[in-house]
Amino acid sequence: MLRESKIVEQMELLGIKDITTIRQTRNGTVIWQLPIKMYGQYIEVGSFKSGYVRRMNGGYTPYQLNKCEPHVEFHKEWRWNSQASEQYFTGKYNKFVGKRRIKIDKEVDRLEYLISYCLKNYYIKQANQVEDGKFVTKWRHEYEMKNKGNKLQDENSDLYKEIEDLQIYQTKLLKKVDKYKNRYEETAMELSDTKCGPLDNLSVTVNGERYKII
Repeated sequence: MLRESKIVEQMELLGIKDITTIRQTRNGTVIWQLPIKMYGQYIEVGSFKSGYVRRMNGGYTPYQLNKCEPHVEFHKEWRWNSQASEQYFTGKYNKFVGKRRIKIDKEVDRLEYLISYCLKNYYIKQANQVEDGKFVTKWRHEYEMKNKGNKLQDENSDLYKEIEDLQIYQTKLLKKVDKYKNRYEETAMELSDTKCGPLDNLSVTVNGERYKII
C-alpha cells in the first residue's frame, strides 16, 4: 500500500493524469497521460496485465517500453531434395540470437517502471517541451542563455561605471567642501584680527538695536 501511495504522489508531482476507461480497468490496463506534447499530442503510456508497458501514441501501433534481453533460438535446417519437390530435415539446427522483451508481472512494478522511464526519456531529455506544446531546440536554448548572460554582464558593467562616476563626483564634492572650509577658516582668522573683535562676538547695529551675527 505504501508503494501505491508513493506512485500516486509522484504522479501528482509530475502532472500525470490517469485517463483509464472503465473497460480498460476491467482488463487490468492502466493508461496515463503526460503533460508533455510530442508531434502535436500529449504523450500517453500504458501498463498491461500481460506484463508489458507501452507508449500508446506517436506511432501506428503501441510501442513496447519493456527492457530487452538476449534470446537464443534453434531452428531446424531444411533443404530441398534433388527434384525440388519436397523439403527434408538435415538433422542440423541453426542458432539464432535475438532479443525479447522482459515482462513485468506485478502491476505496481510496471507503474514504477513507467514513472522511471518517463522521467528519463520524456521529462529529462525533453525538459523544454511544456504543456502548451512549445518546443525550444537545445542550440537555441543555449544561444538565448548566452545572450542573457552577455546582457546581464553589460548591465553590470554599466552599473559599475555609474558607481565609479558617483565615487569620482563624491571625491570632487569633498574637495570643494574642504576648499570652502579652508576659506571660511581663513576669513574667520582675518576677521578676528580686525577691530570687530573675535569672530564669535561679531554683531551689527540697526536703528539703535544691536544684533549678533555669529
